[in-house]
Amino acid sequence: MASKRFTILVIPEGSHRVRRYCVRSGWLRSLAVAAGVAVLGVALLTYGYLRNRYDAAELARLRTTNLQQQVELARLSGELDLLNRDVVLLAQNDAQVRVMAKLTSAKTNVLSGIGGPPDAETRPRFSELQRQIDEVRQQIDLRRQSQEEIQAVLNDQRSLLASKPQGWPVKGWITSLFGMRKSPFTGRRKMHEGLDIASNTGTPVHATADGIVARAETVPGYGKLVVIDHGYGYRTYYGHNSRLYVKVGQRVRRGDRIAAVGNTGTSTGSHVHYEVRRNGVPLNPRKYL
Repeated sequence: MASKRFTILVIPEGSHRVRRYCVRSGWLRSLAVAAGVAVLGVALLTYGYLRNRYDAAELARLRTTNLQQQVELARLSGELDLLNRDVVLLAQNDAQVRVMAKLTSAKTNVLSGIGGPPDAETRPRFSELQRQIDEVRQQIDLRRQSQEEIQAVLNDQRSLLASKPQGWPVKGWITSLFGMRKSPFTGRRKMHEGLDIASNTGTPVHATADGIVARAETVPGYGKLVVIDHGYGYRTYYGHNSRLYVKVGQRVRRGDRIAAVGNTGTSTGSHVHYEVRRNGVPLNPRKYL
């Protein structure tokens, strides 16, 4: 088949001359293909250029991020090393306190400190760092449990000390001791289960330990009596008072005013009959003065 021909007319503006060009269809196809190839080549070059620029920027960003992570990893590793040493020291102190408190040894899984800041070769990875953090957390939990146990023992000892009678219930002088004596009323020998402390009528009488008022009433022989239950089996008795300042069930602290010295009940003069009992057994109050 004969190739087709195309005629292109060019009419310049303002001119009456018409230019005529005859082009074969094969040339047009070749020209279209060449133009397409050129456009595709330019597009590929442009994409490659932009891609290279993006890859370079991303590489720079990743390098910066990696450097920051390495710096942060080194910092965390150093802080973990210091924390690790503190945990070891805490465990040692905890063991000493438990010995002083006469407690059995706590569960131990003491970690060894990691010496020196990490370098590029020995710096732990994040997984290793996480493992060390988990171990430190375990140690902290063990120390917390031990501290709670020590605190419970100390609280119990503090409660016992606060509940154990100590000091004088009233300012005065002892007129009769604990033990066997001749009764001033019958003349017969009889067990005197407390101390008689003489003082002026109205002198304040104070609780010698923390506790709860178990009795506050007039009792034959004792007169106006206050009995305080201190727990741990301890009870104290304050007899022959002229006035009572507390009520049954009231909580008192060591040193609180509970009564006033008097001469009520079976008494020969103004004084306080003071008893200390444990589990119902009379003890010599003088040991607690």
